[in-house]
Amino acid sequence: MANPRLLDKRRKSIKNIRKITRTMELIATARFKKAMDRAFAATAYTDRITKLVHDLLATGMEVDHPLLKERETVSNATLLVLTANRGLCGGFNGNMQRAAYQRWLELNNDAPNCRLEISGKRGISALKFRGIKADVAFTHFEDKPAFDEVDVIAHRYLEEYATGRLDRLDIVYTKFSSVSRQEATIETLLPLSAIGVAPGKPAYAADGRQSLYEFLPSPASILEEVVPTSFKIKLFKCFLDSAVSEQIARMVAMKSATENADDLIRRLSMQYNRARQGRITSELMDVIGGVEALS
Repeated sequence: MANPRLLDKRRKSIKNIRKITRTMELIATARFKKAMDRAFAATAYTDRITKLVHDLLATGMEVDHPLLKERETVSNATLLVLTANRGLCGGFNGNMQRAAYQRWLELNNDAPNCRLEISGKRGISALKFRGIKADVAFTHFEDKPAFDEVDVIAHRYLEEYATGRLDRLDIVYTKFSSVSRQEATIETLLPLSAIGVAPGKPAYAADGRQSLYEFLPSPASILEEVVPTSFKIKLFKCFLDSAVSEQIARMVAMKSATENADDLIRRLSMQYNRARQGRITSELMDVIGGVEALS
């Protein structure tokens, strides 16, 4: 027969754990809403910057920007991995670690000099356990990445690419599409192939029409400023997507843990009641047996 005291002790322990998971769920929900608002705002800004670039290219000018040029041979490659500083967020960190590990092996086969940069304590420790040490580590990015902090990293990448010290930049992060859809994504940010323009050729808008705007002093001078800005915004958007995806994953994981705790508490309560009733029945039977023996 189960011990009612042990069952009650275990039930109280699970109730305490449930309080923690429920609190973490509420905190993640609040942070998720704020992070989602920032991600949506950045998406609108990124789309607007992209449209501006297409309008500039629709003027028929010769595109010859260093960030748009693909290197014939890739000698120096960098892999940036975005993970979380904390756990308890389901498979968020695990998905990033597996994707980063596979991409790292591929890059080492393609380029002789590869550098690994990781944001998040979980990714740093996980890849270190696999025998891969990060060349650069970031641990100061939380659920509210600031543009000024990302701008420092982006400026370094742009300078390295312009001077030839970097030939390719890949990023591994969790892309936020909607509340119900986040997926591990690997993208190449440098060169800026996402713009879809071949350098040195006239470019037009996606619908084939000429731009209706006039650019002063010239489209080329504006493009010199807009192209680096579009890269910085894209990198910042990756950090925002990773932050909001982390909070969604933690919110879902903690909600599931809370529901499992409720179910376990309910089952333990039933077992406790049965054990308590059984013990009371056994004691009554002992008393009745003693009375009959004395009669």
